[in-house]
Amino acid sequence: MPDVVPPAFLVDASCDPVMIRVEGRASFQNSASLRDFMSEMRRQGRARFVMDFKNCTSMDSTFLGVLAGAALDLRKAGGGSLVLCRVGERNLELIQNLGLHRLLTVDAGACVPCAENAAAAAPVALAPQGKLNELENARLVLAAHENLVAADEANRAKFQDVLSFLKGRVEQG
Repeated sequence: MPDVVPPAFLVDASCDPVMIRVEGRASFQNSASLRDFMSEMRRQGRARFVMDFKNCTSMDSTFLGVLAGAALDLRKAGGGSLVLCRVGERNLELIQNLGLHRLLTVDAGACVPCAENAAAAAPVALAPQGKLNELENARLVLAAHENLVAADEANRAKFQDVLSFLKGRVEQG
């Protein structure tokens, strides 16, 4: 039986580009910490990011929507880059099926040299945010799925039921 990698995002914000290593499953359960980290880096003027997916076992649509949101924010700000490297075959298929490869860069090769140095250095694990309450979680998941639709209008049909349900939940408060 393969080793189970506990989900985490390991980051090196001292590197340019900012390095993020995805460990284990990237999902709605840990996407808020990544969204908040990337937002803080953007507030600090950082606009170049490389994400290493070598140890990413799977991704859900909320996580992919958070990535789409980050790429859309960089585009709106007039520049920057979000590069995904060492993306496995299944994860690449998910990225392409949702049209995200048109928003960000998928590098089929190894990560940039800084990535290896960052991985060898002492990356910092993003502290998990306190558990989101039900409404905050619904807002996160809704925004992520709206980002997927903004990335590719074809995603509206894929997620129409999720969007309708979450909009209703958020409107109820």
